[in-house]
Amino acid sequence: MEDVMRLANSGVVWVIAILVLTVVIFQAIKFIMLAAGAGKEIGMSRKEVHSALKTGAIAGIGPSFAIIIVAISLIPLLGDPLTLMRIGIIGSAPIESVGATLGAEAYGTELGSSGFNYQAFTTVAWTLCLGGVGWLVFTALATKSMSRVEKKVTNKSEKSKKTMTIVTTAAMVAAFGNLASAEMIKGFAYVLVVLTSSLTMVLFTSLANKHQLNWLREWSLGFSIIAGLFVGYFAL
Repeated sequence: MEDVMRLANSGVVWVIAILVLTVVIFQAIKFIMLAAGAGKEIGMSRKEVHSALKTGAIAGIGPSFAIIIVAISLIPLLGDPLTLMRIGIIGSAPIESVGATLGAEAYGTELGSSGFNYQAFTTVAWTLCLGGVGWLVFTALATKSMSRVEKKVTNKSEKSKKTMTIVTTAAMVAAFGNLASAEMIKGFAYVLVVLTSSLTMVLFTSLANKHQLNWLREWSLGFSIIAGLFVGYFAL
């Protein structure tokens, strides 16, 4: 295992990890620039664009904590560089843990065991990288096509715009509802956490709209995540 960790923390792996993080940082900056440009095209003011970007940044704080926890748990098993590389493109923290475990089991060993050798480490690295390549390729190839389809649909009529709004909203509700329901079936404590977060979000959003508190609207998701974590700490 010690030999594997020396390989995992070697200079070559560090170079690859830094290159991947550089690409991810470039993508983040590029997406922000594109989002700001799109905001101006649809008539958003500079202040509204900045507010939207700030809200998105705040909303990303909560989910990042879960990824940090997974990263800390993977560092002793996979080394700093590979974990750092995976942090840059992790879409789902649990998937990274499962992927690492499945990669080791596919080779016939377990993470951190005496049989976890160079080949097992390589299997885990390929499992994690191939497991995340699907959505990256789809995003790269389909983003512009989907944008063109959306414009064609919304430009047909006012009814088409409303239909697209309903469809996109329903998709978001379905996606997050699926994630929440998958946790809620685990027990009453999980139901309590989801209800607490939901009610907190509704409360702060209502207060923000009633009293025109833009800062509260921006931080409402963050507060709801903190409330859920607080209840979950004692309930679980």
